[in-house]
Amino acid sequence: MGKREDLAGRTVVVTGASSGFGRGTALALGERGAHVVVAARRAAPLEEVVTQITGAGGSAVAVPTDVSDADAVEQLAAAAEERFGHIDVWVNNAAVGVMGLFWEVPVADHARLVDVDLKGMMFGAHAALRRFAARGEGVLVNVGSVAGEVPLAYQASYAAAKAGISSLGRSLNEELRLAGLGEQVTVSTILPWAADTPWWDHVGNYTGHAPRLSAMDDPDIVVEAIIDACTDPQQERPVGPKVRTARSSHRLFRELGERFSGKLSESEISKGTPVPDTAGALHEPVAEGTAVHGDTRERMVMEDAERRS
Repeated sequence: MGKREDLAGRTVVVTGASSGFGRGTALALGERGAHVVVAARRAAPLEEVVTQITGAGGSAVAVPTDVSDADAVEQLAAAAEERFGHIDVWVNNAAVGVMGLFWEVPVADHARLVDVDLKGMMFGAHAALRRFAARGEGVLVNVGSVAGEVPLAYQASYAAAKAGISSLGRSLNEELRLAGLGEQVTVSTILPWAADTPWWDHVGNYTGHAPRLSAMDDPDIVVEAIIDACTDPQQERPVGPKVRTARSSHRLFRELGERFSGKLSESEISKGTPVPDTAGALHEPVAEGTAVHGDTRERMVMEDAERRS
């Protein structure tokens, strides 16, 4: 049976579905015949996703949700069950970011990032796994990052949260095994490289320069990895050759790799166009950036050309 047939008729909750990986995943699931429940803070982009899925003959519902609110996440799960009966797969994808020297970023921004990126992941996992354990089956997909293993200068709290997500997935799989559910309920952690999505338009930024990072991936490869994990939930799924190389080199040459990563981040930041400090979408959503793909790589090409001229 192919993956399209595997997902047909299954109910999948996707958080952070208003843009980037989440939006791409929701649309891909709709194409494969899944019942898709999309969640994010921004209602209007969610309705666009639902319209696109249902307009193509699929099935979807939007549930505006701030994942940092445990009660709201529970209401999201209940809404999915009310509409489609039960949940087969839960994709924890919602995330925010902030860039800058750790001590120069307001502590409230660090706290908010942890609320969304780590606690929000835990709230989603809790709502999903209670239901999966009761039914005796289900797949939880958590979108982490290679930054959870390889340090990322100027994004310390983001890297810390992503490290927590990786550890959470490993621990949950062990608990499921001990509970006799390891074959029926699985947690899969996706480990992407930086990708060109609207995340870069939403990120809090205290570097003084427009955010950028070299060698960004296309978000489509991450979306495909998430879709694959829905039916083939490997415990950890590195996405792309850069992630596999970074993980291997960090284990073999830890100090050298960390120094190189830090210098690369510093170099990239200095190349960005000067911009004022902003909290971005950390505390309140912003209107711009609702597509799957971003335009950061295009901006970087222009910035590099201007610097050379």
